[in-house]
Amino acid sequence: MKQILEILEESARATPEQISTMVGVAVNEVEKTIKKAEEDKIILKYKTIVDWSKLGEKEVWALVEVRVTPQQDVGFAAIAEHIYQFPQVYTAYLVSGTYDLAILVKGKNMHEVSSFVTEKLAPLDKVQSTVTHFLLKRYKDSGEILEPLEEVKRLPITL
Repeated sequence: MKQILEILEESARATPEQISTMVGVAVNEVEKTIKKAEEDKIILKYKTIVDWSKLGEKEVWALVEVRVTPQQDVGFAAIAEHIYQFPQVYTAYLVSGTYDLAILVKGKNMHEVSSFVTEKLAPLDKVQSTVTHFLLKRYKDSGEILEPLEEVKRLPITL
C-alpha cells in the first residue's frame, strides 16, 4: 500500500494501470487499495498546484503566529477547530516554540488578510496574541519548485 500511496502523492494523475506496472501488482488490487485508502480517509484529497501569478491572478498569503489559552480537557483542539473553520484559513498547525498555532491565511489583498486577522482572529476569546508575516514570494510549494533560479552568467574578469 505504501508504494501506491507514494506514487499518488507524487502524481495524483497516475492511473491504476500505470501504478500496477510500477509496483508489480494486479490492476484490480491497486484499485481496491486506492478505494480503501479513500474510504479510510488515508487519501484525503487529490490536489493540483497552480501558480496563479503566471495567469496574472493576485493573491496574498500570510503566516500568522497565534498564541492561545488552552482549554481544560481539550487543550488546543477546540480553539484550533474554531480557527480552521474560517474560509480564509488555508492551513493550521499546532507548533512548538513561542507561539501555539501557525495559520496560513489566503486573501485577495493585504487589506483582506489584515481585516481577517484584526476583526475575526485576534478578538477570539482564547487568542492571546497574533503576529502576521506576509509572504513575499513563493519559491516552492508542496514539494514543487515554482520558479527555478536562473544560472547567473558572469563574464570572466581578466587582469
